[in-house]
Amino acid sequence: MKFRKIAALTAALMCVCSAAGCGGSSKNDSAVTTVKKVAVNDTDLIEDIPEDADHEILWMGTYDLNPQEGQDKSVEMTLFNNKGGKVKYSQVIDSEKFDKLAAAIMSKKDVPDIFKYEWLAFPCQIVKDMYQPVDSIVDFDSDLWKDTKDSADQFVLNGEHYVAPISFSVGTLMMYDYSVIENEGLDDPYELYQNGEWNWDTWYDMMNTFCSNATDGQTRYGINGWFQTQLIQQTGKTMINYDKETNTFVSNLSDPDIERAENLLYDIGKKGFVDTDWKGNANNALKDGNTLFYCMGTWAMTGNNGPKEGDDWRVVPIPSDPNTDEKYMTSDMLAYMWVKGSTKSEAVKTWYECCRIANTDATYRENGKEKFLNANPAWTEDMYQVFLDASSTEYKQVFDYGYGISGTLSDDNSNEDGNSITRKLYEFTNKTDDSGHQYTWSELRETYSATVDTELKAINEAIKTYISKQGN
Repeated sequence: MKFRKIAALTAALMCVCSAAGCGGSSKNDSAVTTVKKVAVNDTDLIEDIPEDADHEILWMGTYDLNPQEGQDKSVEMTLFNNKGGKVKYSQVIDSEKFDKLAAAIMSKKDVPDIFKYEWLAFPCQIVKDMYQPVDSIVDFDSDLWKDTKDSADQFVLNGEHYVAPISFSVGTLMMYDYSVIENEGLDDPYELYQNGEWNWDTWYDMMNTFCSNATDGQTRYGINGWFQTQLIQQTGKTMINYDKETNTFVSNLSDPDIERAENLLYDIGKKGFVDTDWKGNANNALKDGNTLFYCMGTWAMTGNNGPKEGDDWRVVPIPSDPNTDEKYMTSDMLAYMWVKGSTKSEAVKTWYECCRIANTDATYRENGKEKFLNANPAWTEDMYQVFLDASSTEYKQVFDYGYGISGTLSDDNSNEDGNSITRKLYEFTNKTDDSGHQYTWSELRETYSATVDTELKAINEAIKTYISKQGN
């Protein structure tokens, strides 16, 4: 089998489900159910769980991995059942999930085997002894896993991997109305993307031309939505770096590439290219033709949130940094952490492998594509392919450790204004505060660098303690 491209099947189906959850029409819902089921044949690429091993794993989460009444069983669950595995569900609500997990580990009672990867997992929750390394059950040099190794290597502590990536899904795409592009005499971003010319420069020029062409009394914007973080990470740089040799996290706020990206965000904000109002979805942002691009996750541009019959809307990834030839992508990663205290290595190993196969096999990918396009008939195959390509391992996936250091740096609820420090660092050169002030990068960096340094000092001390205990 070839595992060159990540399937993004799970992500695609999540897009369909989220579209329905945000007001998808009954027509779309019925379209999904008309897709013929694909038979999930067993595979000899995965071994059965040994007879003398425990076959049932406990999953703690906010949703059940098992099918509910009227739902199809997922491909990965079908394969896992075929291999002798079962999944027991321990339900938690989102606001209590980490506390419940910590309590189970501490009491050594009803300890789950798997828990969904989230930003705080690495390194914050690793050093709190909540998860264990996966190297004993995942071979990152095998055909099944080798395409994920570069990403998995970003989650190594003291020489051990803690995350086995199942799949990646591009975090945001830029949607636009082609009729507006055509009427303005602008180059088609999709064609620029295909030709390797879709970058900050062409994007900036396009927004500048569009906004400059506004008629008297008309207000135009170049973009609305969430794009700041993704734009900066097109440099391949992040706010926090990790030195695996010394197991220490260090600030990268003085990086010149980050400064260059922040200055671009400041510039387009100052020029009025950015509509900072929350529009909610692509339809609201693009319907009047006065905003050129809408940037958000696919949930906000599918179902009733996306184009309708007769619309000629298209999507492209975040424009690339013209100063690099590397292909970077800010993505959402699906992975299951192996909880500290779990002893069901054989069953967890099999679950990982079933999930990975389900997200790479061409047959299941095609079924996911069919369901997605049936539910979103105004999306073309070209648009869907952009989503798949941007979610593939042809891109180097970028993750900022700033989101995993501490609640102060990553949790919006830990800050009075509802914005975590890392979010502020990525977004606030592009916005104005309540007093109407827009931060320059120098101002923003000076305001928050001391807090970043304090949090890094704390996590680095915690890592030393953790490694010392591991040695004992």
